[in-house]
Amino acid sequence: MAQHNELGTKGEQLAVDFLIKNGYDIMERNYRFNKAEVDIIARQKDILAIIEVKTRSTIDFGNPQNFVKPRQIQQFVKAVDQYVTVNQLDVEVRFDIIAIIKDGKGFKIEHLENAFYHF
Repeated sequence: MAQHNELGTKGEQLAVDFLIKNGYDIMERNYRFNKAEVDIIARQKDILAIIEVKTRSTIDFGNPQNFVKPRQIQQFVKAVDQYVTVNQLDVEVRFDIIAIIKDGKGFKIEHLENAFYHF
């Protein structure tokens, strides 16, 4: 596996662990619909959090959250609409980003709630 793929896989697992520690239930990982892949769908009470995980080894080229593009957001919305409809969920939906940056031997994790409204 390429080094950047390993970093991405590690980041997604760190994000899952972080969410569980903070009271979320993981509903899906790598949920696919059409061209979209949602990294994590998690639930905390009546909120369905749609989470894009961005992991970087450095911020030399910008913060991880800056790499979520408008087209990707449109695809997420369609995928989540399908997920909510198929599963007949009556929940508030929130789009988050978990930005992870390698920090020495560890990782810095930042959870940006309602992140798509910041673009």
